[in-house]
This record gives sequence, C-alpha cells and structure tokens, in this order.
Amino acid sequence: MNVRLSKGGIVGARLSPTQLAENFADLHPPFDRHEALVESDRCYFCYDAPCMQACPTSIDIPLFIREISTGNAIGAAKTIFDQNIMGGMCARVCPTETLCEEVCVREIAEGKPVKIGMLQRYATDTAMAQNKQFYSREASTGKRVAVVGAGPAGLAAAHRLSMHGHNVTIFEARPKAGGLNEYGIATYKSTNDFAQAEVDYILGIGGIEIKHDRMLGRDFSLSELTADFDAVFLGMGLAGVNALRTEGEDATGTENAVDFIAALRQAEDKAALPIGRRVVVIGGGMTAIDAAIQAKLLGAEEVTISYRRGKEQMNASGYEQDLATANGVVIRHWVAPKRVLSEGGKVTGIELEHTTIEGDRLVGTGETMVIEVDQVFRAIGQSFRPKVLNGSGEATAFEGGKIRVDAEGRTSLPNVWAGGDCVSLGEDLTVSATAQGRDAAESIHRMLTQGEAVAPAMLERV
Repeated sequence: MNVRLSKGGIVGARLSPTQLAENFADLHPPFDRHEALVESDRCYFCYDAPCMQACPTSIDIPLFIREISTGNAIGAAKTIFDQNIMGGMCARVCPTETLCEEVCVREIAEGKPVKIGMLQRYATDTAMAQNKQFYSREASTGKRVAVVGAGPAGLAAAHRLSMHGHNVTIFEARPKAGGLNEYGIATYKSTNDFAQAEVDYILGIGGIEIKHDRMLGRDFSLSELTADFDAVFLGMGLAGVNALRTEGEDATGTENAVDFIAALRQAEDKAALPIGRRVVVIGGGMTAIDAAIQAKLLGAEEVTISYRRGKEQMNASGYEQDLATANGVVIRHWVAPKRVLSEGGKVTGIELEHTTIEGDRLVGTGETMVIEVDQVFRAIGQSFRPKVLNGSGEATAFEGGKIRVDAEGRTSLPNVWAGGDCVSLGEDLTVSATAQGRDAAESIHRMLTQGEAVAPAMLERV
C-alpha cells in the first residue's frame, strides 16, 4: 500500500486507479433510447402539471416528456432550453426529489415518480451531442452589458441577452467558466468535463466574451462597469466561507469543504489528493454531503458528518443523506463542534457537544464527546463579501447578508441587476440561479430597448 505523510496527517493513494475510476463514475448512468421511451410512457401528462409548477425555471415538463415518447428528443431539448439553457447540468445536479419529482402524481400514488431528471438529461444530451443550436442572435442593438461571474446565473443572463442582440462581456475571477458547476459539485454528479462542454454550448450563440482572472473589487470596480456599459449583471456567487468559531480550528488538517471539492474536481490524479483516514465534516447541507461521500470514495476509512440539529432540519435532502449513509458515512445529529484538538499543530481529534432545543433556541447540553480524526472539513455555509463592490457598499441595499433585489433582479443601484447565490432571493440551487439570470436578462432587455427607467426608489417599495 502506497501511504505517505502529509500536512493533514496520514494520507495516501490507498485505492488503485481502477477503484478510483469506479468510485467516481457517473452516479446515474444516462438512459439509452429504449429506457427513455419506456420511462416517458409512465407520465400521465397531467393537465395542471404540478411538476412544472415545482420547477424554478417553469419548464413545460409534460410537453417535453410527450415529445420524448414520440421519438422527438431534439424537440424535447428545445422545450427544455427555451426555459433553462443549463438544462443539461440541472438534469444532473438538481434535487429533483424535492422539486418536480416530489410532486409527481406517480410519486404520490405509488412512491415511484417519473424520472424527470433522467429524461431531461436524455433530451439535452442528445441535442448537445449533435451540437444542435436552437437560437441565433437578433440584429445587434449596439448595447453593451457587463456580467460579473461566469456561473449559472451569469451564463444564463449572458445567453439570453446575446439572443436579444446585446453584446455581453463576462468578467470571471477563475481560470475556467462554470462557477459552482465547474468547481463546487461532487465529481460523480458531473463526469467527462460536462461543465465545460455546457459552457461551450452556451457560448455557441456568439456575442459573448469571457475575460478570465478578472475579479470585481481587485481588478475593476462596479463604478467603472456602470460607466463603461449600458447595464451590469452581478452573478459572482459567494466567496466567503463561514468559520467554526471554535478553539483550535486553525490547526493543520482543518480545511474548507468547498476548497476540497474544487481541488478534487480539478485534479488530474485523484490518488494524489491528501485525505485522512478518519475524517469529520461539520455541516448539514449539500456541500457537507458531497465532501463526506467523496472523502470516503478517495479511501478514508471513517467519515462522520456532524450536524447541530436533527435529520429533518438538514438542508441536504433525505435522498442525499441516504446516499451518504449508503457510502459508509456516519451522520451524527444534535452535536456541535466545541474544540478542535491537535498535537504539534496537526489535528488529532474534535470535541463535540450534544445540543437540544430549549424554547426556540438551540443550546448545548454540556455533555461532550471526542472523535479521533486527522482531517476536519468545514461545511457550514458561505457568505457574501460586500467589499467586492469596491466602494459602492453604502449605496447597495443588502438583506440577510446578501444583495437585495426585487422579483426582476433589480438592485438598489440604477441599471445594476443581480442573481444567483449572491442575492437574497430563492434557494441556492443551480436551477434557481439560472432562472434568476434569465429573468434579469429579460428585465435588462426591456430597459435597453423600451427605456424603462430603473431607479433605487423602485426597490424600496418591494
């Protein structure tokens, strides 16, 4: 066994390349044509379409499934892309079990919903494999729009704006476009570099330029963008990572789960990634689940998720929690980190305090336990950093620590819109960010072509 010492404790290539390839293979292998036809035949094509109402992008789900059932996968893809240009990635990463599939009549009647996400993937993959482009740019308007961030919200906004004939420049802080789709989701959910294939597909419409390694607040200011462009869309996501605020959390071996996930997605050799034998992940959301499962898949022997509340309060869906336990992850509820233990500056354990609810407050019981670990991942949420707005913070309205917007994505600044994880609107999901980018683009288009004024006072009445 090839084992070595690293900064996080004993780590190493415990699994063979074949094992790693199997562990990180596609979580849900795609449907072939026959499977898609059989599954599409299960749809009742409900007249009130509860699945469509549950979709943040309002895809006409019964229509695209009917199109698949008649052998028209390309037509189904267009129905999907009309509402959600990132339908391919959403089919892979959306928590369909708590959205469209949760309200499926088949789910309610039989406990077995139509596999809407898998059918959506079949249709969009078919179109993308043929590079079937459904949209072309309208005549140029001569208007220029700046988009900050090449994540789902920014890309969706850019595509819709380009479709309307506006010229779009995206400023992206990282070397690759895609945002969380590229850097922030489990590797087994998006294989074969699909995130970049989708970016290329979206950019195929033309009229969109991406400038990489360009960060708002460091390389340019918001005031410069508003002076140089006719409109601005902010979709830069969340850059801050919440701290544990516990004694010893600076010890070597305590890391941010988002950084671990990003490193894993970009790694050419997964066996080279440092992973502990005993790992604890602090948190209860999708990031915690993704980090924990992937730590196990890399060869960690013991992986524990520590969450301060109960199973029902976890942001991760029941399906994702079950997926974690099926992969050997232990989930401990009603425990919160109290102290990170270390020797010689390296993590050796974590002290957890049992918690309970008193009235409407979460409190510690005073009873503690210690788990021996050599690696701890923080996954207790991310935060927006207002300072990136570079001097405009006082003029920008915030709500809940994020940019305040109205239903169309308009901020308190004239001609500045925002969407995605950086705004206080909807859930932090790829599909929600895509919908917000799309809707903001339509609002920007109306302003640019119809002269609708956008004043800060408009937002104050929201």
